[in-house]
Amino acid sequence: MDDLEKWIDEGSQWLPWITEKGVAIIAGIVIFFIGKWLARRVSDWVENRMLKSKVDKAVAGFASSIMYALLFAGVVLMALGQIGVETTSFIAILGAAGLAVGLALQGSLSNFASGVLIILLRPFRAGDFVDAGGQMGTVNRIELFHTHMKTPDNRVIIVPNSDIMDSSIVNFSRESTRRLDLVIGISYESDIKKARDLMKEILVNDERVLKDPEPIIWVFELADSSVNFAVRPWVKAEDYWALRSDLLEKIKYTFDENGVGIPFPQMDVHLSKED
Repeated sequence: MDDLEKWIDEGSQWLPWITEKGVAIIAGIVIFFIGKWLARRVSDWVENRMLKSKVDKAVAGFASSIMYALLFAGVVLMALGQIGVETTSFIAILGAAGLAVGLALQGSLSNFASGVLIILLRPFRAGDFVDAGGQMGTVNRIELFHTHMKTPDNRVIIVPNSDIMDSSIVNFSRESTRRLDLVIGISYESDIKKARDLMKEILVNDERVLKDPEPIIWVFELADSSVNFAVRPWVKAEDYWALRSDLLEKIKYTFDENGVGIPFPQMDVHLSKED
């Protein structure tokens, strides 16, 4: 009985401390989750305000990602301080650990630095169709470590920023006009002048073909089984693919109607019989 009373007395001495720490831990958890929610809301608000101010979508997304990372770090420090962790010493420990983590995460830091360079140098904007990092697609968003692209068949590709900056970048959307390069082959028996006139008529009658610069049609190559023409009209960037398909179709039908042959690769084999 005496031991039980002694244990109760000792427990009553620890109870205020346990209660205080329990309340502090609960408050720290609440601060963490509410702060994380607020950080996301603030970063989304900053992004929306930048978009309304007609800032490029890629820049707005990158700034939003940085804002969220800074606010989230502050929330973590506030939550730890509420629990009772000495944030000053914790920051020092975190700095020392950050050096080791930085060495282990060189790739991630490289992605971050590349993301900053993408924003500063602006090789592309959100909405541009690019070939970058070995992938082709429309740029949707640039974040701290990755760039999000969407392919024409609606696949989302997430490319590390370092891969983009370490390779060639082809921006198909930067200029308002593009040259359409077609190689059209006709048979050696067909009339070259007639074929050229037919293709010229097709280009002249299509309103999407720009008058300046003037379209070019010339004999490009005397190939193994065909005479190849280089057909090079200039078009608006948004009309490129549709016009390319339409021109190939129109040229095929027009050649068929006017007796201009389009050859296919073939080989003549001559056999000789010996006595």
